[in-house]
Amino acid sequence: MKRDKTAVPVASIGFTGKTAQKFFDLLKDAHVRTVLDIRLNNTSQLAGFAKKQDLPYFLEHLCDAAYVEVPELAPEPDLLKRYQGKALTWENFREEYFDLIAKRRVESNLDISLFQSGCLLCSEHLPHHCHRMFALEYLNSHWNSRLAITHLT
Repeated sequence: MKRDKTAVPVASIGFTGKTAQKFFDLLKDAHVRTVLDIRLNNTSQLAGFAKKQDLPYFLEHLCDAAYVEVPELAPEPDLLKRYQGKALTWENFREEYFDLIAKRRVESNLDISLFQSGCLLCSEHLPHHCHRMFALEYLNSHWNSRLAITHLT
C-alpha cells in the first residue's frame, strides 16, 4: 500500500502505565522529533518523569527531540472535571471538546508542519479514552486527512 507523500506522520502517547525506559524507547523507535504536550496539568508530581520541568531535558538527551506545549488542544478544567465526575458521557465529552477547539480555531491557528514527526502527549495510557485521540480526529477532519496517525502504546 502506497502512502500519500503529503501525509504528515504524527503519533500520540500517554505516560501513565509506562516506565521511563518504555516511554522514551517508544518515542525513539517512532523517530519522534517533537513532543507536543496537550495536557491540562503538566506540572503535577504525579507526572513523574513526564513533568514539564524535566521532560525537555530528557527528550533532548535521550531522544534528540524537542518539547512544545500546545495548550490550545488541552480541555478546559470544567469540561474534564464534568467528564471525570460522570456528568458527561464519553460521546458528550467528545462533542463539547470539539466545540471548544472549534472556538479556538485550532485548525487555522496551528500549522500542520508542527505535527511533522510530532507526538501528542497526554497522561492516559491508551488513546481510546483520551482527548489526544479526539484532537487528532478533529484536526484530520479539517486538514483533509493529511495526518498519518500512530498511537504509541
